[in-house]
Amino acid sequence: MPTRKSFLKTMAGSLMAGSLLPLTGKRSFAEAESGKVTKPVALSTWRFGLRANEKAWGILQNNGRALDAVEQGTRLIEADPNITTVGLGGIPDRDGYVTLDACVMDENMNAGSVAAIQDIEHPVSVARLVMEKTPHVMLVGEGALQFAIEQGFKKTKLLTAEGKKEWEEWKKTSKYKPVINIENHDTIGMVALDKSGNLSGACTTSGVKFKMHGRVGDSPIIGDGLYVDNKVGAASSTGLGELVMRTCGSFTVVEMMRQGYSPTEACKKTLERIMDRIAGYEKYQVGYIALSRDGSYGGYAIHKGFQYAVYVNGKNTLVDAKSFMD
Repeated sequence: MPTRKSFLKTMAGSLMAGSLLPLTGKRSFAEAESGKVTKPVALSTWRFGLRANEKAWGILQNNGRALDAVEQGTRLIEADPNITTVGLGGIPDRDGYVTLDACVMDENMNAGSVAAIQDIEHPVSVARLVMEKTPHVMLVGEGALQFAIEQGFKKTKLLTAEGKKEWEEWKKTSKYKPVINIENHDTIGMVALDKSGNLSGACTTSGVKFKMHGRVGDSPIIGDGLYVDNKVGAASSTGLGELVMRTCGSFTVVEMMRQGYSPTEACKKTLERIMDRIAGYEKYQVGYIALSRDGSYGGYAIHKGFQYAVYVNGKNTLVDAKSFMD
C-alpha cells in the first residue's frame, strides 16, 4: 500500500511533467524571447498617448532609460489643463477636491507611488522620488504632499474654472454613479522598452470624476494599475479601477505573458477573469496594454472604444484595441 509520502512524491512528479507539456495555442516563454528584439518601444493608453510617446521617443532614441521616458511622457499629459482626467485640470471629487494618484516601476522591480495627493501638478515625479529617496513604496494624502514639498515641489491650484463649473453643475443633482467609458477615460498608463532591453512603466490619473473623497483606484497600486517584470514584460490598465483591483490586473497580464501568451492574448485572458467572476462588469470599461521584453505589444478591452498609442520602428500610431463587446 502506498504511503502518504510516496503518494505526494508521485503527484509532484506528475505535476512537474505536466508543467513541461507544450502550451496549446500559446508561445512558450523561450519562443517569446527568441528572434530579433524590437527596441525601443513606447506604448501608452488613449489618444493623448500619442503626445506622451513623442516625448518618450526622443529620450529612447538617444539611448535614454525607459524610466526617464515614461516619466517625461506622462508629465506632458499631467501638465495639460485641457485633459480632465489626469493632473492639472482633473475633475474634482464630489467634495470639490482634485486628488491625484500615480506610480512608477523600473527594470529592477523598484517601485514608487502616491495616492490622494492634492495641489501637486506632477504626482508621477513625486512617485519616482518615493521610489528613489525613501524606504517605502507608497505615500498617501497629507504625507505624500508633505514629502513632495520637502523635495522642492510647489503647490499648484489644480481645479480649473472649467472643472469647477462642471462640479457645480453636478452638485445640482449629486447623482453619484461612476461611469467609465470613452468619454471619461481616467488614466494614462505608459510602458517602454529602451535600447538596453530594459522595461519601465508609469501610471497617473485624477481618478473617477465626482468620486467619494479619499477614494483611490487601481492606478497607484503596484500590480493593479501597473506592473513591470524585466524578464517578462510590462502592463498597465485603464477604466474602472475597482474591477482591476479585484483581479490584480496588470500583474495578471504579466503573468499570462510569462506563461507564453502574446501581449494581446494576455490582456484578453485577464479581462476574461473579470467577466467570469464579477457581476455587472458589462456596465463598465476596463482596458489593458502590454509590452513584452521581446518588443511585441498589444491591448484589449471589455467595450469598443479603447485606443492605445504605440511608437515603434520610427512610427507613432494610434490603435483601436480589440474588445469583447462591440
